Amino acid sequence: MLEREEPVRLAIFISGRGSNMKTLVEACLDGDVVAKPVLVLSNSYSAAGLEWASEQGLPIAAIDHRAYDDRESFEKDVQQTLELHNVEFIALAGFMRVLTSWFTEQWEGRMINIHPSLLPKYPGLHTHKRAIEAGDAEAGCSVHWVTEGVDEGAVIDQERVAIEEGDTPDTLAERVLEREHILYPRALAKAIDDFLDREAENEAEA
Repeated sequence: MLEREEPVRLAIFISGRGSNMKTLVEACLDGDVVAKPVLVLSNSYSAAGLEWASEQGLPIAAIDHRAYDDRESFEKDVQQTLELHNVEFIALAGFMRVLTSWFTEQWEGRMINIHPSLLPKYPGLHTHKRAIEAGDAEAGCSVHWVTEGVDEGAVIDQERVAIEEGDTPDTLAERVLEREHILYPRALAKAIDDFLDREAENEAEA
């Protein structure tokens, strides 16, 4: 891993309460992840996680996607905000927007996402309901690199959760979320290490 004077400048994207965002911020502050949160960004002004982030003294931004005629116009303003904060790496933490190739190509190898299933099973929505209806013995969560395809990027790490008799999508979701809070900081640390290794290789080749 490349030794740098400054930690990687991290942006965390949220759409709601941001419980995974909180675990990532705390992991960075504790030194478990070699990154510095420099921006918490949401596509909704009402995202509860923004208030928590602001209370921690973190820069926040809300860019309402509904104010734009198309996805790319929204993403161009997101990109401008990232550049203003000199962001190097993005963690999507409950960010409920599908990103276009215009954006994902710029951040390839520098953007990760957490998803509530054992990918490649059940990309997209309603993952817990689908796992229960399929009769699966276990569910879980995955952190993966973001690519153009929805939830199709290479998996970095996973956590597994047994599906119990009588589980509903809500009860299963609660237990999976507990594992997400364990998984995401660990996976972010791995992804940041990978990013720094690639940065070191590029510098050596230059």
